[in-house]
Amino acid sequence: MLCELKINNLALIESLHLDLCENGASGLVVMTGETGAGKSIMLRAIHLLTGGRASADWIRSGAEQCTVEALFEVSSENRQLQELFRNQGLEVEETLVMKRVVTSKGRSRMYINGSPATARMASELAVNLLNVASQHDHQQLLQPWFHLDFLDTMGETWSDRKRFDQLFVTWQEKKELLYSLQKQEQEKEQRRDFLKYQVQEINDLEPVPGEDEALVEEKKRLKSADALIKISHKSHKLMEYSLLDGLIQIRMDMNLVAEMDSTAEDLAAELSEFSYLAEDLVVKLRGYRDSLHSDPHRLDLVSERLNELQGLKRKYGNSLEAVLEFAAEAERDLQQIENLDRAVVECEEEVANLEKELCGMAAKLSKKRKKTAATLEKAMARELSSLAFNQSGLEVHFLEHDKTAAELRQGGWDRVEFFFSANPGEPPRPLVKVASGGELSRLMLAFKCLLARKDMVETVIFDEVDAGIGGEAAEAVARKIQELSGHHQVFCITHLPQIAARGNSHFLVEKGVAGGRTQSGIHLLAEKEQRISEISRMLAGESVTDQTRAWAEKLLENGRDAA
Repeated sequence: MLCELKINNLALIESLHLDLCENGASGLVVMTGETGAGKSIMLRAIHLLTGGRASADWIRSGAEQCTVEALFEVSSENRQLQELFRNQGLEVEETLVMKRVVTSKGRSRMYINGSPATARMASELAVNLLNVASQHDHQQLLQPWFHLDFLDTMGETWSDRKRFDQLFVTWQEKKELLYSLQKQEQEKEQRRDFLKYQVQEINDLEPVPGEDEALVEEKKRLKSADALIKISHKSHKLMEYSLLDGLIQIRMDMNLVAEMDSTAEDLAAELSEFSYLAEDLVVKLRGYRDSLHSDPHRLDLVSERLNELQGLKRKYGNSLEAVLEFAAEAERDLQQIENLDRAVVECEEEVANLEKELCGMAAKLSKKRKKTAATLEKAMARELSSLAFNQSGLEVHFLEHDKTAAELRQGGWDRVEFFFSANPGEPPRPLVKVASGGELSRLMLAFKCLLARKDMVETVIFDEVDAGIGGEAAEAVARKIQELSGHHQVFCITHLPQIAARGNSHFLVEKGVAGGRTQSGIHLLAEKEQRISEISRMLAGESVTDQTRAWAEKLLENGRDAA
């Protein structure tokens, strides 16, 4: 149950603190006020607390942030909520404090019992704390694809449906995989031949990493072989017959000098070392000269090999390493093709087993839904009768079709649509074609009342669900909302005096000017005269007469008597 609500700097509300428990705000709590007074701001605050999307535009002008905080009492019988506490790492307590802070920079923070929390956590908790029914919810009744959702909620088959949908997604993925494998199977012979040709072409040439670079150098050397032989021969001749003989003579002379002058010993040693080094270089130069050959045939072989390797690189990669990796990948693909037949068979078996399991689950879901539909039709007949629908009825129609795997979709086999007849003697027709705005509001109220009896949610909020309703229907709706408040805490934002008069607590939302700025405020109408004045305004606007006030007083008395 919602016990306290604090709002700071949200839209036109500068500061607000509602202590609902202190004011005895159990049963039916009504909120009234002129259009535009700020009643919708309350719903905006609840929206923020339940993890809804926030906007910096909602912050009161001039403020840095807005804050919304609520205190709930948690029933010890609400096992689902307590289990959710444990799953989210929260301690199970008798009270729950939810807080939302939105800054002018668009940032938002959520807290649960003082600890930081995510919007998703808040949303999951809110589902088990309160239920909000707005004047726009009845539009869902005009969308046939929502009708199955209503039915599953009534029959408590959402868990079955969720398991079905999860398996359905797996089945779809397996079917896509099977289609891909079957397509590969159709193309496998052509692809196998192509892959074999590619692998064979690479393996026949037996490329070695770095081989192309070595061959480029060899080709360059072979093309210049004649010039290299001539130059190296000339250089060797100069070194061996001119330079080397002179160095030998210098070495012998300097050794003699060193014997006569000790100061020349180091120089003689260096010249001696240089002459020996020159002798080694002559040997190397001769070896290089002798290794050179003018071999046009080898040049042709090298050029041909380079062309072959270049061809591989053009087809399979920009390097021989990439070519070899391509060959390895092609080998793996060939192995997969060889195993493709077995993979197709295995995937076909998986798809068939999933289809069988899905069809079984869909059949069970359909059976439960039809049982729920029969119960729903009877329950709605009672609810509608109490909402001033005379001899009207709601029927749940199941679209007939073959119960095959081809007809499966998320949610199962069932295509459901609500049919409705508001007038005696008229056959039921699709709801979207026959229901007026006021009828839709009462239908939605009937649904909400049925659902409220089934769930553990203690607080139900109605936001102007009386739109388009008047006369006898208005009185019936007021009775129904008051009936619901017998076992739930009900907040009702309303323009109907019939509902306002039945409230256990009555809050007035007013807009005024303080300090040159517009503000919205909420005040408890604790005195009888205050309530009579507000209900009179709701009845006659500015034209309140003694008869209007007498009528308002009579409505209040009727409301107390009904309670």
